Amino acid sequence: MDRVTAAKVFLDVAQSQSFSRTATRLNMSRPMVTRYIEAMEDWLQIRLLHRTTRKVSLTSAGEACLKDVEQWLQQADQLTALVNNSQELSGMVRITSSMSFGYSQLMPAIQGFMDLHPQVRIDIDLEDSTADLTDKSIDLAIRIASNPDSSLIGKPIAVCESVLVASPAYLEKTRHTLGEIHYPQDLVKHACLGYKNFERHIWHLSKGEQFESVSVDCRLSVNEATALLHGVLNGMGVALQPTYLANYYLHDGRLCHVLPEWTPRDLTIYALYSSRKHLSPTVRALIDYLESYFADNPW
Repeated sequence: MDRVTAAKVFLDVAQSQSFSRTATRLNMSRPMVTRYIEAMEDWLQIRLLHRTTRKVSLTSAGEACLKDVEQWLQQADQLTALVNNSQELSGMVRITSSMSFGYSQLMPAIQGFMDLHPQVRIDIDLEDSTADLTDKSIDLAIRIASNPDSSLIGKPIAVCESVLVASPAYLEKTRHTLGEIHYPQDLVKHACLGYKNFERHIWHLSKGEQFESVSVDCRLSVNEATALLHGVLNGMGVALQPTYLANYYLHDGRLCHVLPEWTPRDLTIYALYSSRKHLSPTVRALIDYLESYFADNPW
């Protein structure tokens, strides 16, 4: 049997502590996972894992050789990448992203990458909750954050700017009752729509050297940015929106930029992955492509 694949299976089982979970993550049958582990044990002449019906764990010998297997596999991957440097990229890449960014920005970028590399297959999981990369066999997470998960490796690929927006109909309807919005504190009087994943609705705004933090009362909160956008388009109030969603509607007049001189904090869009070790050439190429694509295609 292929010793490189057997080593990868062993490392994955050591991390997942489950033959079934490794089988799913590596897209192979559970009996095949068992065969690879048995082959590793035969080659090394040691028992690597304790197996019961409920739990898989490393033996003391397995734990002792784990780091050496990792180093050997890393060298094998580097040699393979060197030999295959000129070959076509291939394989499956599993990606997770927020729904709003996935719909509006990620899909066009992925289309371009797949056009360049016809042997690559892409599986995308869109959700606004934070997915566990290991449990869901995710190769790459596209996340918008000020401080990304410290357990993951992150490469910035773009900047997420935000704007305060409202529909022309809402601003006209409230002009004589709630007043126009000229200053950040004017927002307190208005209907504001909030992003549900924030515990408190405090909007931090800056204008040059001036800073304001406005605590707004959001009667409506939504856990997904696109739904929040459509609440604004329907005249329900004022909301903080990422420019990658709002710019299209600002340009065609369906949204108005509220307090244009006051800017919310920028966030960074990261490509995150669990480890530098054994990162496939296809995933590396995709990260570099996304960074270049978003630099050349601002929203």
